[in-house]
Amino acid sequence: MASTHRIRFGIQLSHSPDGPSWSALARQAEDLGYSTLFVPDHFEDQFGPLVALTSAAAATSTLRVGALVLDNDYRHPVPLAKELASLDLVSEGRLEVGIGAGWMRTDYDKAGMTYDTPKVRVDRMAEAITVLKGCFSDGPFSFSGEHYTIDNYDNRPAPVQRPHPPFLLGGGGKRMLGIAAREGDIVGINPSLHAGEVGPDAAADATAEATDRKLGWVRDAAGDRFDEIELNCLVLATMVTDDQAGMAAMMGQMFGLDAERALEVPHALIGTVDQIVEQIEARRDRWGFTYWVVQGDAMESFAPVVARLAGT
Repeated sequence: MASTHRIRFGIQLSHSPDGPSWSALARQAEDLGYSTLFVPDHFEDQFGPLVALTSAAAATSTLRVGALVLDNDYRHPVPLAKELASLDLVSEGRLEVGIGAGWMRTDYDKAGMTYDTPKVRVDRMAEAITVLKGCFSDGPFSFSGEHYTIDNYDNRPAPVQRPHPPFLLGGGGKRMLGIAAREGDIVGINPSLHAGEVGPDAAADATAEATDRKLGWVRDAAGDRFDEIELNCLVLATMVTDDQAGMAAMMGQMFGLDAERALEVPHALIGTVDQIVEQIEARRDRWGFTYWVVQGDAMESFAPVVARLAGT
């Protein structure tokens, strides 16, 4: 699957001991060649994403910032649009808007929030995307839906990026990926998390065959705009190692796969720098993935891969 996009890499970080060390992490990510710093959005031991992203942007000059992803249920889209537009403005146009319907059941339980059915959460997120884009547009905006009603609202300040900062939308199910394909500038292909946790079902949905099926859904839903979409893959396990076979066997146990099939799972990158470079190039050819996001604990060990492939 040919892609017109060049390869780039994001790093997902969530916290540090204090402000200066967080700024230093952001500068290190920038210096190592990562395109984007992402922060998750959970009620765990992590920074609040909007404050953390603003701080990271202030400490850097080229690093893009985004949440992976903001849970729509935690924030009304009108005040969120103001915060995001402000962040795009102060970062001089370096924001990526990652937003999702919410999935981690424990977040809702801890906060005493209603964990609605997947249909309701996805319906609400789809409306929120319309509201956010309307708020980012020029002039007053009105909207009447099942979940949100907006009356002649004129969001200010306006974002730097026009018509709006790029939206990163993703998922593992057909409906979520259909919305992402129609509305997203960046589409993330993920394991399905409909159970509200990372478990055996999610692992079984991370295989190469499942990814083939998901790319088909995206292509069908995107239609003529498919070639414009940047395809994103979140890497859940990154192992730079000389023992590819041994690590793949260990990873395969988690996915219920043999070592050979585990090495085909796009959400895992295992092997030497050369082997991982080959994996990424093969996955670009097979699926069109050009935007890779790795976890913060691999930021330094993965940097040689970034140096080899970023911009190619």
